[in-house]
Amino acid sequence: MFGLSADDQGSYDPADDTPVHVISVAAKLSGLHPQTLRQYDRIGLVSPGRAVGRGRRYSARDIRQLRRIQQLTQDQGINLAGIKRITELEATVAELQQLLTDLQAAVAPPAPPTPTALVRARQYSLVRYQGPQQPGPLTTWRFPVS
Repeated sequence: MFGLSADDQGSYDPADDTPVHVISVAAKLSGLHPQTLRQYDRIGLVSPGRAVGRGRRYSARDIRQLRRIQQLTQDQGINLAGIKRITELEATVAELQQLLTDLQAAVAPPAPPTPTALVRARQYSLVRYQGPQQPGPLTTWRFPVS
């Protein structure tokens, strides 16, 4: 029913957070054994959603996390405790970056409005500057000072 090829694994959409996959499908999509997925859930590396009957349901984000754990353990040689710590630190960094962005937006002075924005807002109107004559076809515009 769920025969997945290697091509199917690569075309999986990792943006969805809806927990829909049962553990057998998640195991096939991630390339891990179902018992490994249960162990990762027990130690808190991946926390899948739960169905009404308490069965695990994995989202695309969970599948992406499982693949990353597999890559870190196999390619980088990092143990599960190290991966858990890395995951916690990355979550902390993401929270701090969001906080920094929010604080920068709160204290940043507003950008000065452009002349076009002022005209659209009808706060000012453009008038032709009637100063000293300048040679050539140059037209200078200014804002009236109120």
